[in-house]
Amino acid sequence: MATHLKNLSEYSQINVADVSHRRFGIVVAEWNSEVTEILLKGALETLQKYGAQSENIVIKRVPGSFELPLASQKLAQIPTIDAVIAIGCLIQGETRHFNFIAQAVAEGIMQVGLKCNKPVVFGVLTTNNLEQALERAGGKYGNKGEEAAITAIKMINI
Repeated sequence: MATHLKNLSEYSQINVADVSHRRFGIVVAEWNSEVTEILLKGALETLQKYGAQSENIVIKRVPGSFELPLASQKLAQIPTIDAVIAIGCLIQGETRHFNFIAQAVAEGIMQVGLKCNKPVVFGVLTTNNLEQALERAGGKYGNKGEEAAITAIKMINI
């Protein structure tokens, strides 16, 4: 979705409904917190913009992105949670570690959604450097946290 030509936070308001009666879980990686906290803020502001009540949003923090799938699963298994948003930031390093972690996190989050039969949204940045991450966390490409919240809202209304 992210390209040099598109702001991630621009979206169609078609199918974006009031969510005042819905409950959301958000799992946030602490690693790269200078980025993930901005993403979390964007997600929270967007959910609240469409009516989500603070008491209906459960936030859990995990050490890093690798832990997002398990924590997402724990939240998704709560019957009253309608959707889960997984927020993380992976920045390419000098080794192949990034590739293994990124693939595991993406597959893990997808599997949780399929297993629990509810939206589990991939709000994880996978960038080459911190500058790119910040550009996608409130910078020139918008805020991936906002995009993740809109995705959750649209998916629970399917």
